[in-house]
Amino acid sequence: MSRAQFRAALTVASTLMLAVASGCAGWGGGAGGGGSDSINVLMVNNPQMIDLQKLTAANFTKQTGINVNYTVLPENDVRDKISQEFSSQAGQYDVASLSNFEIPIYAKSKWIAPLDDYVKADTGFDQSDILPPMTQSLTADDGKLYGEPFYGESSFLMYRKDVLDAAGVQMPEHPTWQQVADIAARVDNKQPGMRGICLRGQPGWGQVFAPLTTVVNTFGGTWFNKDWSPQLTAPGFKQATQFYVDLVRSHGEAGAPQAGFTECLNDMVQGNVAMWYDATSAAGSLEAAGSPVKGKIGYAPAPVVRTKSAGWLYAWSWSIQQASKKKENAWKFIAWASGKDYENLVGQRVGWSSVPAGKRASTYQNPDYLAQAKAFAAPTEAAISAADPRNPGTQPRPAIGIQFVDIPEFTDLGTQVSQYVSSAIAGQMSVDDALKRGQRLARDVSERYQSGANG
Repeated sequence: MSRAQFRAALTVASTLMLAVASGCAGWGGGAGGGGSDSINVLMVNNPQMIDLQKLTAANFTKQTGINVNYTVLPENDVRDKISQEFSSQAGQYDVASLSNFEIPIYAKSKWIAPLDDYVKADTGFDQSDILPPMTQSLTADDGKLYGEPFYGESSFLMYRKDVLDAAGVQMPEHPTWQQVADIAARVDNKQPGMRGICLRGQPGWGQVFAPLTTVVNTFGGTWFNKDWSPQLTAPGFKQATQFYVDLVRSHGEAGAPQAGFTECLNDMVQGNVAMWYDATSAAGSLEAAGSPVKGKIGYAPAPVVRTKSAGWLYAWSWSIQQASKKKENAWKFIAWASGKDYENLVGQRVGWSSVPAGKRASTYQNPDYLAQAKAFAAPTEAAISAADPRNPGTQPRPAIGIQFVDIPEFTDLGTQVSQYVSSAIAGQMSVDDALKRGQRLARDVSERYQSGANG
């Protein structure tokens, strides 16, 4: 069993034990009910969330008298359940973990409540300490704030310093994609079984198209222009996709068409690749105690072509259901879970490497956190701070989003097109054919918006 598989199994086991211990099976296997001094929270079963669940009773509940009934589910399941619960506005759940993809969409549908009044009244929360791109990505078109980040990430380039040094290669301070491709060619197979770079090739709008869309942006492409005209066969999108496919086919990891975040993480830890472009959150695993590559990794900004920066932006965040009858208590929970004091609590009780970082400027001034995360803290903060979710490319966009287009249809569109791109990586079709098929699918989506049917 690999380290990643062990951690995944441990997380699942912890989730199941906590579910039994906290008695979180209520009506329909969901929230646990309770009186006026309780709230129901529906959230994803990521390790940081499990830590939160463990720490709640002895800290938040002890301080406030508010009991928290958690329903904890895997990512795909929790997304489906939140959509069902919040669209029905039954008010069963008060708070849910949503990403910066869903929050603007849910806000437009009036499924979640604006948080501005709570933020203004709660002087201890310090919204100004939240990194500006996070606040921006959780603000809807009406100018109101609908979510608070629990933890966030951007993307950057991770590379083996020792391998590049041995090959006489120096990583530029701000690399371009062509420079990265040249380095990948120079270090490819310089060590037995080590390929030049790992890039996701696994189908999925959040798999291959997370990194690939950032490449599209910096090459001058976009999914849709400001008038909702699809651009998948336009020069910028086509050049970026051809570059990405050629790079991973020439110097990328084994099994690239099936490789996602986990596979690339394993390849980097096991010494199967010299470089990896992916989420900043990966650095914690690379630098963890016991990691074979701890101390060997360098971190550079997301490679660029025509833009100054190219990193993506993602945050698991908290929102309050509009139908909740306990919004005040729900806000108290959010303010605690996304607050400075909670980060310190995790650092002291769980470990500083487990702090839900990537959201507050003060985290990157905390000496205890920096002592643990010194290798990647500054590059992570720089990547998040440089992200611009409303202007990530070279031309105006019709919707917010860096590595996605923030419309409900994108999950299906991105996933379908990703299957064609993965086929191109596998050598089963050309990039031209993949994007022509994708353009037809994107045209179906664009026609709905151009006709005014959905906004």
